[in-house]
Amino acid sequence: MIPKIPFGRTGHLSSRIVFGAAALGRVTQDEANRALDLCLEYGINHIDTAANYGESELRIGAWLPTYRKQFFLATKTQDRGYAEAKASIHRSLDRLRTDQIDLIQLHYLVDPGEWLQAMGPGGALEACIEAREQGLVRFIGVTGHEIPIAERHLQSLARFDFDSVLLPYNYALMQNPAYAEPFERLLALCATRNVAVQTIKALSKGRYAEDEPRTHAVWYPPLTEQPHIDMAVHWVLGRPGIFLNSTGDVTLFPKVLDAAARFEHRPTDDEMAAFARETDLKPMFV
Repeated sequence: MIPKIPFGRTGHLSSRIVFGAAALGRVTQDEANRALDLCLEYGINHIDTAANYGESELRIGAWLPTYRKQFFLATKTQDRGYAEAKASIHRSLDRLRTDQIDLIQLHYLVDPGEWLQAMGPGGALEACIEAREQGLVRFIGVTGHEIPIAERHLQSLARFDFDSVLLPYNYALMQNPAYAEPFERLLALCATRNVAVQTIKALSKGRYAEDEPRTHAVWYPPLTEQPHIDMAVHWVLGRPGIFLNSTGDVTLFPKVLDAAARFEHRPTDDEMAAFARETDLKPMFV
């Protein structure tokens, strides 16, 4: 079973592995059901999806009603205006077949212009706050990736008291001081304010070369061998207090769970450096 820790100040004990349901965007319902059944087997009690993850919300909605009370359910809207975000939230409620979403997140909020729109008058944040006041959602978060995202999350937390943040975290990326320094400042602030920190891209090996064939559903070349996945997952889980949102490829999800179930300690810096050389790890954002 995967250990559970408090998800920020929400009062929910979430499994340290969050099921990243982007993996369900382009699979059949049977494939989705098998992945979701694995959540039950390993004690995963937190699902993270988004309005624009293909058919993911529909796949979850077809499976979830029997188990709704067992899961903390999160989705996202990438709309920036109030009316569009409001419509997105209501559409997600319908697609997920639930009357309440536990966490609604402003999705991929990185671009400065989009940030100003979403966070300003008539923006998506107003729709999220209204939905919370109406009991349609319980908590509000913000997500994103690329090098500026930690700074942008700091800016977002200065503007509004979000309940959670989500951003990339892996060994290769954290070797870049331009990413690592604001990341550490963000984690320190989140610890002070009891904001949940979700991390993504644990299995990334970098970026596909222009002519490199795509082998998996994710947009980056992933680690695929179990010993390699063990190293990447154990390194992330070795950071206390954070969550690892699983990969967006349904075939790799069981390997992430297997690695997490066997976690005992974080690999050393020397072990990770050797691992990075062996697997040719590169940062996915530069």
